[in-house]
Amino acid sequence: MSEDDSAARPTATELDILRILWERGPSTVRDVHEALSANRPIGYTGVLKFLQIMAGKGSVVRDETERAHVYAAAEPPETTKRKVAGDLMRKVFAGSASQLVLHALQDQPASADDIAEIRAMLDAYEAKTRKTRERGP
Repeated sequence: MSEDDSAARPTATELDILRILWERGPSTVRDVHEALSANRPIGYTGVLKFLQIMAGKGSVVRDETERAHVYAAAEPPETTKRKVAGDLMRKVFAGSASQLVLHALQDQPASADDIAEIRAMLDAYEAKTRKTRERGP
């Protein structure tokens, strides 16, 4: 991963905007501003500037066919989450997935259902990895 890739990672506010776009679908600046300003003080022009920056980074796409430009997330949520988690794991935890998970669970305890889901995902990941190794190059 190049330094440019990590520089394109979304900031906290950009992630909030992406969550709005993932939930609502393509939205105007006014739509995003209404949703974002419900939780924090931010002006319309601030939201517009964030969306312009995000369009420049490639994290949102802008449809200019209508009078009011409509913005949409460029990638599905899972793709962005995977990239952000991987970036965090490399930068903060020296590439250690176990340390990332351990610290996340220490900060925010998981429910029994969450733990069961994590175990199932690990089992599926191990099975997939095992199949890949058995097939060889």
